[in-house]
Amino acid sequence: MINYEAIKPLLFKLQPENAHHLAECVLRLPDICQIPFNPFLKSHFIADDILNQELFGRTFLNPVGLGAGFDKNATMIRGMQILGFGYTEIGTVTPKPQDGNPKPRMFRHVEEETLQNAMGFNNEGAYKVIKRLKKRFPFTTPIGINIGKNKITPESEAINDYTHLIKSFDGLGDYFVINISSPNTPGLRDLQNEEFIGKLFAEAKALTDMPILLKIAPDMALEDAVTLTKMAVEKGADGIIATNTTIDYSLVNNPKDIGGLSGAVLKEKSFKIFEAIAKELYGKTILISVGGIDSAEEAYKRIKAGASLVQIYSGLVFHGPDMIMNINKGLVELLKADGYTNITQAIGADRK
Repeated sequence: MINYEAIKPLLFKLQPENAHHLAECVLRLPDICQIPFNPFLKSHFIADDILNQELFGRTFLNPVGLGAGFDKNATMIRGMQILGFGYTEIGTVTPKPQDGNPKPRMFRHVEEETLQNAMGFNNEGAYKVIKRLKKRFPFTTPIGINIGKNKITPESEAINDYTHLIKSFDGLGDYFVINISSPNTPGLRDLQNEEFIGKLFAEAKALTDMPILLKIAPDMALEDAVTLTKMAVEKGADGIIATNTTIDYSLVNNPKDIGGLSGAVLKEKSFKIFEAIAKELYGKTILISVGGIDSAEEAYKRIKAGASLVQIYSGLVFHGPDMIMNINKGLVELLKADGYTNITQAIGADRK
């Protein structure tokens, strides 16, 4: 166990992005030498059979994954497993390296347990990330690859960035995620339309046998979100991830006027749009829920609503590295209390 509450005040004295870089330095160490971290892996990675499920041709030992944006450059894959994540999603990766938006671009809303980020797809680019994945894949836990367009790429050519990335990363992960829902790349959310999605999936599915998922924003009208995701599945999407960050700044006191909000204030908004999508698509595709999940009870709520998997990011900042272990242990207890012998029996229980 780590006494995170004792060190959190020290971390919170750092700028959020600097604190993230410090965490990355630590979480890269297992790639150099894992042995000192094995006791933590043993205590924090929960692999109870009741949590096992087969998805995308891989075994997910537990359903709690790392959301995109934390490990942008595939430098912490082993570190994420040691923290207890059942899978990790790297990226968002763009074809060319880019610095992202000007700093400061990440902010904490401590009382609301919320982050506001305007990072802008800062990453080292496809070439370097591909080199790292070639050393890692296949890994012992599944890896998703979240991809996006470069800031300098005009909307009219955006599809070329996505198809280039799919060709480049083909065979180096377990699934792709099409990210057109970040609020931090100008014009990106404008691509959340039926014409672009239809064309993109038509081209993308011809390039790879890897599953391709679509990640959507939480700020769409429910009817539009359902229509768009239903059409994406009809065009070949293998799953839907709901949701990305929100630009509803009314959710926090003293917001900045840039970026998207994630964390506790996104909980209700994210679930509302997930629930609408699940009513239409549960049983027709794989659904992944992300946004404000910070407890076993909240994760279980999403699972019973139709989520096969859940993702965590901002909760780590406010609750620390024991959070993943605690969620998975709690899920085991909740599943057993309801008489289930495997998580697949609980997925969509509220839809049946």
